[in-house]
Amino acid sequence: MTVPTERAPDDRFHVPGWLDVLGYMVEHWPETWRRLGDAETRRIRDRLAGSAIRQPVYVTGLARAGSTVLLELLSQHPDVATHRYRDFPMLHVPWTWNRFVDAAVTEDSEPRERAHGDGIAVTPESPEAFEEIIWMSFFPDIHEPGVPNVLERIVEHPEFEAFYRDHIRKLLLLRGGTRYLAKGNYNVTRLGYLCRMFPDARIVLPIRDPVAHVASLMRQHDLFRRVGRRNPRARRHMRRAGHFEFGLDLRPINTGDSGATQRIRRLWASGADVEAWARYWAMVYGYVADLLERDTAVRDGTLLVRFEDLCRAPADTMRRIQGHAALPGERLPALAEERIREPSYYRPPFGEPAIRLIREHTGPVAARFGY
Repeated sequence: MTVPTERAPDDRFHVPGWLDVLGYMVEHWPETWRRLGDAETRRIRDRLAGSAIRQPVYVTGLARAGSTVLLELLSQHPDVATHRYRDFPMLHVPWTWNRFVDAAVTEDSEPRERAHGDGIAVTPESPEAFEEIIWMSFFPDIHEPGVPNVLERIVEHPEFEAFYRDHIRKLLLLRGGTRYLAKGNYNVTRLGYLCRMFPDARIVLPIRDPVAHVASLMRQHDLFRRVGRRNPRARRHMRRAGHFEFGLDLRPINTGDSGATQRIRRLWASGADVEAWARYWAMVYGYVADLLERDTAVRDGTLLVRFEDLCRAPADTMRRIQGHAALPGERLPALAEERIREPSYYRPPFGEPAIRLIREHTGPVAARFGY
């Protein structure tokens, strides 16, 4: 992992005016864009006929557990198609929008460090988590903390499912891939639903030691709060892209216990961030542990990846991931060995009382994952 630069967060998170306007249009008229997406599908139906969705790969879990670096590496596999920064905000019409971008862009963009300050440099061609825009346009309450955000295998939404399958086929056709890859933190509470839609789905679920994980989550939350106060466009961009993990629009995933979710929100509001994030870690990964115990299909399709293993043995861990995802080849382990290092640009800023507090709230769940 590259050591981050010292540039101000606002310099790393530039949202052009035209992008802000287009984002507004997509956010406020979702039904219009759904209809346009269906019209696009009808127009290229013959081209989509040969695109089969086989073993889609989903990377999901709480942010800051290694999901971005896994997306970056897996996206380098020649069979894979995934969303890119260039796809935002016109996710509903990827075929038309990408044709426009290809015609309009005349030169390559210089890599820019993403706003997270973690040393990952991106261009419009870099992979990114954007399918959340599609989910939000069909499930308007999907990020409402006051209600459960869980989608089990009993859920049925034929309109969404048809649109989503067509969307994936478009990306496969557009990118020349045979395997769909998506990073989506919020998919962690939709694994049952996804496995019903795609019984052969391959799920990669990173997890991280809770002390280091809480420290990283708190650092990002503080960073994005500062960005949001100074840069309203950046805040709107995050909301429109479906990123509520940090910042002024922070929203926890309600895993089914609304009382626990509201307790976490009150702790955040009162400034008790260490306890809030520790409880949140335990709630989300406790849900995951319970799901894997009761749902055999999800368990069989899921590979848990410890962040610490990825940092200490990147090549071996990547081979294990590739084996699970059925994406053979030796290029990715070599890339992992070259690029991944244990983060050294910050250390958990906790004293012993805070560490004990984190262990107290996360210990029972962490033990279920071998911590």
